[in-house]
Amino acid sequence: ASLSQPNVEAVEGDVATDDGIAGKLAGCEAVINLVGIIREFPKEGITFERLHFEASRRLVDEAKKAGIKKFIQMSALGTREGAKSKYHQTKYKAEVYLKESGLAYTIFRPALIFGPHDKSINVMANMIYLSPVIPIIGNGRNLMQPVALENVAEGFVKALTSPKAKNKVYEVGGPEKMPYEKMLETIGEVLDVRRIKIHQPIPLIKPIVMLMEDFRFFPLTRQQLLMLQEDNVCDEKPFYNELGITPLNFKEGLGRYLKNRAEPGTINNRLRC
Repeated sequence: ASLSQPNVEAVEGDVATDDGIAGKLAGCEAVINLVGIIREFPKEGITFERLHFEASRRLVDEAKKAGIKKFIQMSALGTREGAKSKYHQTKYKAEVYLKESGLAYTIFRPALIFGPHDKSINVMANMIYLSPVIPIIGNGRNLMQPVALENVAEGFVKALTSPKAKNKVYEVGGPEKMPYEKMLETIGEVLDVRRIKIHQPIPLIKPIVMLMEDFRFFPLTRQQLLMLQEDNVCDEKPFYNELGITPLNFKEGLGRYLKNRAEPGTINNRLRC
């Protein structure tokens, strides 16, 4: 990474190997672990087990050696014992390992995060902007609670020094719970477009996903399909109240970075960032 901020030192390392991070935390007081993936490519060694759990385990072990005072872990909403998806299962294993490490920790479980360079809401916005038809997987009634990147980032920063955040797990969502279909409609409203919605039954979609998920261009995997069938909501109030954060609602937050949509290529360019 190239960092131009004052008083910031970039140190290269590889959390996928033991040697890759050995000694890299010397002189640090805190660790923020943001490593995560949304889909696997096992043939390339990109798996949930390797990057969600094994990488976290290495960082926790190295943090203990370095005498780190605070470890902040990025998890995900829906992470729990007995979760159906491997994504959440491996996130949960990492949480348990951190909790049992003896380190002072804060764990965040954010819902779907939206912001200028996200790879989820921006993809949806691009699809809605360019296509006359919006495919909705399933009945579209599963509940979502998208949360602004600004709010999540502020929480991470405040957790570094807040006594209230010590050894806490915060579930993080936006101030609104809405059906998945309503979330897509809201994106359309911000983009000032109206589209035809077509529901795609899960049994019809699943065989296609099984055939296509190994191709990078295909936007859906079986694990993602599994997660899309669950509600993704929480009690967000402890996060905002204990850390003193003002929640940003979905439509207002979207408007801040999609309002320049009329410029040619704006949305596509953002997706390539």
